[in-house]
This record gives sequence, C-alpha cells and structure tokens, in this order.
Amino acid sequence: MSDAINRDTIQQLTTGHYADPFSILGMHKTSAGFTIRAFLPDALQVDVLDKQTQQSLATLTQVDETGFFSGRLPARSQPYQYQLLIQWQDHQQVIEDPYRFGPLLQEMDSWLLAEGTHLRPYERLGAHPTRLDNVDGVTFTVWAPNALRVSVVGEFNFWDGRRHPMRFRKENGIWELFIPHVQIGQIYKYEVINCHGQPTLKADPYAFSAEMRPNTASRISQLPPRVAMSDKRRAANAFSAPVSIYEVHLGSWRRHTDDNSWLSYKELAEQLIPYVKYMGFTHIELMPMSEHPFDGSWGYQPIGIYAPTRRFGDVEEFRDLVDAAHQAGINVLLDWVPAHFPTDAHGLAQFDGTSLYEYSDPKEGFHQDWNTLIYNYSRLEVRNYLSGNALYWMERFGIDGLRVDAVASMIYRNYSRADGEWIPNKFGGNENLEAIDFVRYTNKTIGTECPGAATIAEESTDYPGVTLPPDMGGLGFHYKWNLGWMHDSLDYMSLDPVHRQYHHDLLTFGMLYAYTENFVLPLSHDEVVHGKRSLLGRMPGDTWQQFANLRAYYGFMWAHPGKKLLFMGGEFAQGREWDHDSSLDWHLLDPIQGGWHNGVQDLVRDLNHCYQQQAPLYQLDFDPRGFEWLVVDDKQNSVFAFVRRDDEGNEVVVVSNFTPVPRENYRIGIDIAGEYREILNTDSEFYRGSNTGNHGGVHSDDIPAHGRNHSLQLMLPPLATIYLRRES
Repeated sequence: MSDAINRDTIQQLTTGHYADPFSILGMHKTSAGFTIRAFLPDALQVDVLDKQTQQSLATLTQVDETGFFSGRLPARSQPYQYQLLIQWQDHQQVIEDPYRFGPLLQEMDSWLLAEGTHLRPYERLGAHPTRLDNVDGVTFTVWAPNALRVSVVGEFNFWDGRRHPMRFRKENGIWELFIPHVQIGQIYKYEVINCHGQPTLKADPYAFSAEMRPNTASRISQLPPRVAMSDKRRAANAFSAPVSIYEVHLGSWRRHTDDNSWLSYKELAEQLIPYVKYMGFTHIELMPMSEHPFDGSWGYQPIGIYAPTRRFGDVEEFRDLVDAAHQAGINVLLDWVPAHFPTDAHGLAQFDGTSLYEYSDPKEGFHQDWNTLIYNYSRLEVRNYLSGNALYWMERFGIDGLRVDAVASMIYRNYSRADGEWIPNKFGGNENLEAIDFVRYTNKTIGTECPGAATIAEESTDYPGVTLPPDMGGLGFHYKWNLGWMHDSLDYMSLDPVHRQYHHDLLTFGMLYAYTENFVLPLSHDEVVHGKRSLLGRMPGDTWQQFANLRAYYGFMWAHPGKKLLFMGGEFAQGREWDHDSSLDWHLLDPIQGGWHNGVQDLVRDLNHCYQQQAPLYQLDFDPRGFEWLVVDDKQNSVFAFVRRDDEGNEVVVVSNFTPVPRENYRIGIDIAGEYREILNTDSEFYRGSNTGNHGGVHSDDIPAHGRNHSLQLMLPPLATIYLRRES
C-alpha cells in the first residue's frame, strides 16, 4: 500500500463521510515500512508508544488541521503492539487505537445472521463489554446495509460522528467496531449517514438498556446471564395445570401516595409479588416491558425491544422482580409486541434511509389504527431480530411465557383495511404468509430451546389451528385468548336480569367451540378502558345487585373450561375505568366503604384457592370428558348447571342463577348418587352476600330429572354461583 493518502480521501474521512475507515486508519504496511494514521480532532500532538516498553517510537505528523495525523515507524518484520499518547489542550492521555483490531464477527455468526437463522442474534449484535487482545472495551455491531457510513457516538467521544466510524461487512450489511476504554453505563447511539447522504442518530436496536424517556440514547449494559427453567415452572404452564393469571401494568398498579410517582422494581418485588401470592394467582402477566417513548401506549409501541424499561429501575432490578415471583412460586408471563413499532426518528423507522425493518409500501407497512409501522416479516434479518428477542426474554430473564399481542394484525394483510388498501399475497389471498412463517418459526424455536415455556396468542378471528403444532398446519401457540367468550359473557352480564332469558345462548355458545383451541378466558385491560366502563360498572341494578352480579360472573368464569386471566383492579371490583397515570383505587378496601369491595376481593382469593385445590376445575380443560351440561335450557329462570370432572372421575357441580330471585327446591339431575358438599357460594356473607345456600351441602335423591336417574334439590341463591363437590 502506498504511504500517501490524497486530500480528497482525508477530507471525506475528517468530515465523517468515508465508509472504509480501516483502509486508512490504524497501522498499515507500505512500501516504506509500517505507517500509522489516526484522526483525533483537537489533539495537539500524537506519539506512538511501544505497548510493552512504553517507549516512544515516533511522533506523528499532523497532515490536516482537522486532526488527521500520520507517521512512519522504525522498520520491523511484524506489526507493532502499540498505543497512542495524545497531548490534549489541558492533559495527556494514553489510548488503545480502535483501528488496530481486526474484524469482530466470526464466519459462522456472519453466515447465520445473513440467512436469518441465528438463534441468539443479540449475543453478537448490539453493544457488548468485551476484553479483546487483553484490552477492555465494548464491541458495537449494527445492521444497516444501505447506509453510506455508520459511526458510534456517545458521551465517550463528544457525540462526534467523525471520531469512531465503523467497519462495513459487505457480506451481511453489518457495521462493527471495538472501542477500547468505553465502560458499562455510558450512553451511545449510532450516527448513520443514510443512503440519501443525510445524517441521523439512531438508538441501538439490540441495546439491553436505554435512557429514561424523554431521552432516547442507548446505554451500555452487560448481557444478563442465563436463567435456568425449573421443572416446577414448566409444570405450572401445562395444559393440565391450574392457570390463573393476574394481568398487571406496573406503572399504575400502585403508586407513591405523596407524589404519585412509580414504584420501583424493588418496591414492586416487595409489594406486588406477596399480594399476588396472597390472592392465589398462579401467574402474573406483565404488560409490555420493552422500552417505549410514550406512557400512553402502555408499552404497546416499543422502540427498544431488548431493553427493559428504565421507568422502574435497571436491568438487574427487573431480573430481581422476576426472581422474586419465582421464589414465591408464581410464573411470569410477558406481553410481547412483534406486530408493529412506532415511527419515532431515533427508532427503527427508515433506519438506513430505506424501509429496512418495515415494509416499504404503506399498504403493507403502515398500520392505520395505531399510526405505527409493520415489521417486514419477509426479511430474514427482521424475523431473526424478533424471534431472537422472544428467546432473549425467556433465557436471560426467566420469563415463563409470552402473550403475543395483535396476532390477527400480523397474519392478515387486510386487517382493518378496506378494499384497495391492501396487497394480496402471491396466491391472491389475504394471509400474510411471511408473518405466519415467522410465528411458526418462533413458536417452534421456543419449544425446542425453552421446553415448558408457553406462548399465548391474542388472536381475534377464527383463524384455524392457532394452538395446533406447526407440523400439523397450526401456528404453534400453546394457548389462545377466547375473545368470543369474553364478549358474549360480558354482553350477557350487562343485560338487566329480566332480559337475560332472551339471550341465554350468549353463555352456552362458547361450549360449541370450546375444544377447537386451548383457550384462556380473558378479562383484560382492554375491557376497562376507552369508555367501556369497569367490570363492576357494566353490571346492572343497584349496588347490591351490581356486586352480586360480578361475584356470580366470576364464579361462573372460574368453573368454565379454560385458563383464567383477570386484569388488576378487577379482583376488588374497582368502580372506575383504568387510568395508566394513577394508582388503582386501593382506598375502596377501607372498611369505611362498607366492605363491598373487600367481599369481591375475598371471593377472588377463595376462587383461586378452590380452583387449585379441585382438579376437576382445571385438569381436563381441553378434553370433552372434563365438562357436561346438566341444565342448559332453563332460559326462563336464567339458570345454568354443569359438572366438571378430572381424570379420576371426581366431580364438581356448578350452578349459576343469574336473576335476583332465589330458587327454592330447584332440582338438577345427576349421574352419581351421594353426598354433595357446597364448597363455594358467591352469595356467602363472607363476600357480602345474602347468605342464602344449602347449609353446607345436600344428599342426592333417587328422583329422575333431566334424563338422569338421580337429582339434587337445591336452594339457588339470587345472582349467585355455587360449587358442590361430590364426596366419595
């Protein structure tokens, strides 16, 4: 190589527009020996030191007033191990030259990243504290194939994009650089000169930590160590296990009373986890925890999907919260958003000047409902970015499962679009075949790499086989939210009891498709916002009837086939809609409020414990042997009765009376004679009910009813659900 660098090249480099800095900077063998070049704006003098002896080998000449230095070294057969001694205006500094280090990505990683099959792309991309050639620093790696130049900028280089331009790997479109002396905790971004020649500042898509909003820089953080999944945690996710999920928005579950500030991860570990344990929930589902710029998105518009939000603390404190749940025997589910991302300039949008992460055509790439961008699932690197993130949360934080948001918006090209506003697939259909492949691949990967972890689909259509394995043509989820059951049952409960007889099928219809998927029954955050009112607010009647209706509904839900999910506040019948900017109304549990809300809280706690203690209520949720209607057509009285069974034939009889009229001497046919003990009654005085019931239990009569040889004569409390267990 020639020793001479022409002025045009130097100008491109010093103005931050040269795309191949390693071809100029660092040590190079020339016809005249070894030459070292460095670009160090504001440096007064630069000396080259022998790293081993610390003796000065040469003083570099300042070739350009912008700070470009160059000089020859004494002849040697091999390259020097050297350092640079820099004289600044007010101090001296010895540094390792970033441009003396070779390529970072290994051939196998480069290959896997290029073909989109790297299971853990986050182990190579992003910022990683590293010791390289006995030098401590950070490796930075980012995918931006169409950029003209990418630099690392941060508090360690005055946010000057000229100082640390990166090496471009043409084979995979990745830019890389090892910067010595950079430390954990420092903030950074990538300065990208995009394909149009415009400089933009971008947060790291693979950053493990970020600044607190409204600041947007990434923060250097150590990749968390792996968390092993225990057999107990695996068993808690099983189809035959009791699954009762408490859905939580960490920013509004509880706040400090003095200034309305958030609780920290540490405070949540101390307060939330014991509460969830006391209430008997088996799982806690956290609404999206990835970093997001806007509080009002509730986390559903994430910018940094690899970074737990700084709102409540740092990465380790979030890991401690998850660990506290595990120590309490509670599994942790995470709301995951691979469907879309916001258009904020520091994020993924037009990352290198092209539609890199998103589809380029707005008919594919712009989500009209949420003003967000849709991931381009046909691009292998994007699919890898997302599927790797799913594995990241499970392996690095101990997350036990993912609730996947807005699946329907991913798998349908015409989701929420009128004719002419969407592009058909290659076969002319409305399915997004690339998104479907991505979902199947991700679920299969999780099943292989994290056996026992669960994925749960929020899928709002009747797409077939959501919970079937991919090799059977399904999407591969373990569970699916039963949004049809939720809408029907809430519509029924919102009716005045006098009208319920005309809508009886709203509560029976769900059993016609109950075994088509593995369902979760969700009463989620979506049902208590945007003018829908709280669950309590939907119940008709006076105060007594509203609370009785809600208790009866919960009793029916906890006995119905399907796993359970309840959004925070529902467990004590919060009266107003959820507000993400304020705490739940915990004051309602003050005895001065009359005890109505305490009654619902006590009921939900007892429902959870009863549910876990009675195998018939959960063991055969997805097997027709586990459920049978006993009374399905008593529309006039709005009474429903069914039996739940387990694998050993144990039974729990469930009866709901959805009118405010007590039903005395109500006879229900049963198959097996015996003593039936009343194990739960939502009208109990313990729950602030009227305490109407069956005095602890009844014995069957040899009187035929409903086509069965035996029957029970019951007192059905008003607006109530009762459970009766057959004693062996």
